[in-house]
Amino acid sequence: MVGRMASLNVGGLGEYLREQRRSAQLSLRQLADAAGVSNPYLSQIERGLRKPSADILQQIAKALRISAETLYVRAGMLDERDRGEVETRGVILADPTLDERQKQVLLQIYESFRKENGYGVDDGPADARGAEGGEPSAGREGPAGAAEAS
Repeated sequence: MVGRMASLNVGGLGEYLREQRRSAQLSLRQLADAAGVSNPYLSQIERGLRKPSADILQQIAKALRISAETLYVRAGMLDERDRGEVETRGVILADPTLDERQKQVLLQIYESFRKENGYGVDDGPADARGAEGGEPSAGREGPAGAAEAS
């Protein structure tokens, strides 16, 4: 039964990778070359026949310009409770209509709102960590200044 569940996770990962590759308008061969993996191996991953290592997923994510963490969640390597934040970041990073500067500014703004609402790098409420929420400078620096610099 465990093998079957792993297969389902890998299948979901494969389908997601195929969608991302097509969204990036890359052929299987182009993505394989960019990620440094063989064409047959990437094809097997997309069809749910292989479960890639974290290193391979990181290479594929870099080639697709998406978050490696999103792939880790899809592959069942990262805790499901972090999925919302990871997917939000992944969607921003995968958006082909935004340039790299715009993506970084959006991520900075997103992180400043999370901090303002009591969540930080640890993904836990600030109260639970014993820290005070709502640092005045956290949401005003960085994103606003970065947004105006072109």
